[in-house]
Amino acid sequence: VTPLPNRRYGPTVARRIVFVGFMTAVICSILVPPFLFRHGLIEFETAADRLVRIAAASGAAFLSAQLLDVTVFNRLRRQSWWRAPIIGTLVGSVFDTAVFFTVAFSAAFAFVGPNDSFAAETASLMGVFHVEAMRWISWALGDLSVKLIIAVVALIPYRLLAARWSQPAVAA
Repeated sequence: VTPLPNRRYGPTVARRIVFVGFMTAVICSILVPPFLFRHGLIEFETAADRLVRIAAASGAAFLSAQLLDVTVFNRLRRQSWWRAPIIGTLVGSVFDTAVFFTVAFSAAFAFVGPNDSFAAETASLMGVFHVEAMRWISWALGDLSVKLIIAVVALIPYRLLAARWSQPAVAA
């Protein structure tokens, strides 16, 4: 989300965007699941204390990872066009995934809210490997895999938009 505004307007504007996104994510984490349940769009109701833990994990992961992404991008901004967005995104994605899944599902964070017994069950890693791991670890690896693929694919539109933004405006 932040590489283009960071490239054009700098880290201060990028951080403002992060804070707006953070507030939006927290509100959605709290309001959307009960709404979906009430309207029959999901089959289970999320307990309020589980909801708080997921919202805390989501908010902490998003805010810290995006701010880290902005910082990494800003330090690398003068290097090759692709280096700052890809490295910032990769570092931020790894951090986001680690923070979210650890806070949301690890027993070490039970003080934030109750554990999810299904997430804590063991199964084959990512459903295919002959290694047993807690389900939430497989979910985290799957989530990270998708983020890494998107980070690489997103370089194409990033390059096109960044090149367009760097051209001076044509006077009418």
